[in-house]
Amino acid sequence: MIKFISVFILAFTFSPLWPLGQNPLPGDPFIIVNKKTNEVAYFHEGRVQSVVKAATGKRNDLTPEGLYTITVKVEQPYYRRKNIPGGHPNNPLGTRWIGFDAENTDGRTYGIHGTNNPNSIGKYVSQGCIRLHNDVVERFYDRIPLGTKVLIISTNKSFEQLGKEYGAIYSPKINPLLFEK
Repeated sequence: MIKFISVFILAFTFSPLWPLGQNPLPGDPFIIVNKKTNEVAYFHEGRVQSVVKAATGKRNDLTPEGLYTITVKVEQPYYRRKNIPGGHPNNPLGTRWIGFDAENTDGRTYGIHGTNNPNSIGKYVSQGCIRLHNDVVERFYDRIPLGTKVLIISTNKSFEQLGKEYGAIYSPKINPLLFEK
């Protein structure tokens, strides 16, 4: 009986449900935007699946840093500032909008979106959003469900370091006591 209780306590201690165990995962998939390199990493199944170039804010303060949640997804988004319908070649939002809740917004102010200006990718040119090539944002759109977490940061750390630090890169822990005979 004592052996059973000891195994139970050890197994529970190393469980993600226990406060002293592994940090809870941010979710899967997970997105990290590094403003310093103007790159976006897509994490899925505990590893980096792709890294792409992006455009971010003209000034460092325009693209807010923090951990956010995807709350809105729109195909052929309407550009309300200049009354440009979705799908129009002059629409700067491109073909997809993936909005997140930065600065207590509803996902309609800040987002990851396409662009009608592919030459802007890799540069600091936006009013705060993260721009991607249309074909890239279309691929992400299909893979990123509502509720996905987005980390925006400016750092010299690699995406692998960030993924480990924020729980997007993980390897399942195996408790050797579970295999004891």
